[in-house]
Amino acid sequence: MPAVYSRKLVIAISSRALFDMSDSHHVYEQEGLEAYSHYQIAHENDVLAPGDAFNIVKKLLRLNQLLEGEPRVEVILLSRNSADTGLRVFNSIEHYGLTISRAAFCGGESPYRYVTPFGCHLFLSTDADDVRNALNNGIAAATLIASSQKSEHGDQLRFAFDGDAVLFSDESERVFKQKGLEAFTEKEKAEAHNPLMGGPFKQFLAALQGLQKEFGEDASPIRTALVTARSAPAHERVIRTLRDWDIRIDESLFLGGLEKGAFLKAYGADVFFDDQQSHCESARSHVATGHVPHGIANEPLLQSRE
Repeated sequence: MPAVYSRKLVIAISSRALFDMSDSHHVYEQEGLEAYSHYQIAHENDVLAPGDAFNIVKKLLRLNQLLEGEPRVEVILLSRNSADTGLRVFNSIEHYGLTISRAAFCGGESPYRYVTPFGCHLFLSTDADDVRNALNNGIAAATLIASSQKSEHGDQLRFAFDGDAVLFSDESERVFKQKGLEAFTEKEKAEAHNPLMGGPFKQFLAALQGLQKEFGEDASPIRTALVTARSAPAHERVIRTLRDWDIRIDESLFLGGLEKGAFLKAYGADVFFDDQQSHCESARSHVATGHVPHGIANEPLLQSRE
């Protein structure tokens, strides 16, 4: 990671995740790139409405106001727009007072390749292919799924994570998918003292906790939760894994297969990350949701069977 970002939490966001660009995207799909470019330039002084990740970004940037010294959170804009058509995006950033100064406008090509040189811990986008490419390059990434719900916890930023294939590798989920619940449970009991390998969001969670520690536990503006379908006795390996990683989760919900949506609403998540599309569809009616297309649940052979 570049030295300039060594103490920062760095988040990359696509323009369509930050702002509602459905009008211009419709023009692109119906009339093509040239018509889209003309539309954006003609409307470059029209402020874009907030998108699915807008409130998350606003809360992240607010953290810089709460800590003295150099900003500790950096939000970077990654866009398929050209700099010319992207002027409307930067005008909207200025209108809302968002302190975003770095960007990559890629002129129609995928911007995912810049997440590594920018030193990003997380990439949020509405483009599933870009997200998969970022994950394949070792960056935590999720495809945002639209939700009309907003967190009810004011300025506090609340993240919720699924466990297997998100925070942890999918090694145990593979046993469940291929051999069933009984084999999964027996394996987790036998391996309870052996930490799970890290998943795509391990490093993001670690960076997030580093930022949490600067505020202290009593009044932190960041809160984290593990929301997993696991239940006892499969809980022990998860707890011991997090202990081995020296990572603390504020809340841990072991739901034993119950629907997660109502619990996420009760927790007040600003965003929930899960690898399974069906879980994301259920959660989106309660909270903003990010699909993490990683692990066995997202392999083509399995998807064709579901």
